[in-house]
Amino acid sequence: MKVLVTDPLAEDGLRLIRETAQVDVKLGLKPEELERLIGDYEALLVRSETRVTRRIIEAGARLQVIGRAGVGVDNIDLDAATERGIVVVNAPTSNTLAAAEHTIALMMALARNLPQAHVSLKSGEWRRAEFMGIELRNKVLGIIGLGRVGSEVARRARGLEMKLIGFDPFVSPTYAQNLGVELVPTEEILKRSDFITVHTPLGDTTRNLIGERELSLVKKGCRIINVARGGIIDEEALYRAVEEGRVAGAAIDVFTREPAKDNILLKSPKIIVTPHLGASTAEAQATASLEVAEQVLAVLEGKSPRYAVNAPLVVPEVLAVLSPFVEVGNLLGKLLPQLVEGQMSAITLRYHGEIANVDTSILRASVIRGLLASASEERINLVNAHLVAAQRGLVIREEKSPSPETYPNLLSAEVASSGGSTLLAGTSVRGQVHLVRLNNYWIDIEPTEGWLLFIDHHDQPGMIGRVGTITGNANVNISFMEVGRQEARGPATMILGLDDPLPEPVRQEILRIPGIKTARLVKL
Repeated sequence: MKVLVTDPLAEDGLRLIRETAQVDVKLGLKPEELERLIGDYEALLVRSETRVTRRIIEAGARLQVIGRAGVGVDNIDLDAATERGIVVVNAPTSNTLAAAEHTIALMMALARNLPQAHVSLKSGEWRRAEFMGIELRNKVLGIIGLGRVGSEVARRARGLEMKLIGFDPFVSPTYAQNLGVELVPTEEILKRSDFITVHTPLGDTTRNLIGERELSLVKKGCRIINVARGGIIDEEALYRAVEEGRVAGAAIDVFTREPAKDNILLKSPKIIVTPHLGASTAEAQATASLEVAEQVLAVLEGKSPRYAVNAPLVVPEVLAVLSPFVEVGNLLGKLLPQLVEGQMSAITLRYHGEIANVDTSILRASVIRGLLASASEERINLVNAHLVAAQRGLVIREEKSPSPETYPNLLSAEVASSGGSTLLAGTSVRGQVHLVRLNNYWIDIEPTEGWLLFIDHHDQPGMIGRVGTITGNANVNISFMEVGRQEARGPATMILGLDDPLPEPVRQEILRIPGIKTARLVKL
């Protein structure tokens, strides 16, 4: 076996591969040079510098596996690799401890004003009184995001005798309890925490997660840390909050644009900044090298790697049956987190009809991918879906019934949470996704990109008109409306498709209509 390495890798991993295969290290190759060479190799190992394009992948006649010594795989054409049956592996856990320790280091530096005191003394000053600090013991640490890094931060903060509160709807209450974290809403984290640290991916739901409004709610004297992703915290709003004294200080390792040489956060002496050092430890680089090397060897030896980034090809016969339902599963997964109340604990997937007669792994993966996409930086697929869910303490159950229910084929997902259970079901009609059930109500809508407003209410004359009047007065256009009920003048659900986002004051006005219990806005 021949393995080509085109980016610098720690020697630990290379040494392991050399015990089994021939390793050629060729750094700084141009794309055309790599395309010419790759046909002789069974494996390719890269970091972030090498771009593994479709042309390079198609030139790899013997290529079986591509290894990325790190977390992100944006530099690898995953679709091209999957089409050719080439497994792509990465090292998602390699920087976990490094990022967690950097978070703790920044928190301590914030508490004791270490960088500012260092600069002052180096300049010849001796101003002890200006750098009075605080102790971490008995302080409240708010952790937003309890994935790998957030969990490791919690474990270390417990050793510092801090009180831990956290928010992450994608972990089970038992998991949080074992970490010693009290699960609370984000607003409570803002109001109670002495320190706040964020550990979520960056996406539509987490961009500017902490902005002007959130910073107006924080406990006076709070300190904020971000070692996750630039953009999760509104940089302009954070700068103002620190300079105005609403926030005592901040420590930031990641920025919306990098290199961050002219970022506004660099202008405040109360904000500690580091140049994206979260994963920059010798141990993290060695771990990444070893982790990816072990998986590359597993693939070359015909075994299953632990962290496959792309899904294996599904046989055409199965794909022909399931292909229309992959988007159904993805839709259910995207909707459920926005409808579920409380902490998730278990997910039950049910397959009815012809789809129950084949391997449904790809459907399971599509639901979990939609469910956890906003909470996990990993690319979720049929290889790792169960693993990612299990790491968060979520139980996945599956039930199959070849006998059709109301529709020839039906996929349903039910989430159990601390707030009860939420069930959605969908099907495919002439290649289009249809949402056909919400809890106990049968409906039929064809969701498109935009906003949906889910309203639980008591069925009574004039209800639809009142809602329509309020949205019309707010210049919010309704594209469609679907009502589901079990009986006249009883409990019912109303789903509105909206062309425009619904302002929060308008949603609150709808909630004040007598007979309306809930009004949840969902974005697709």
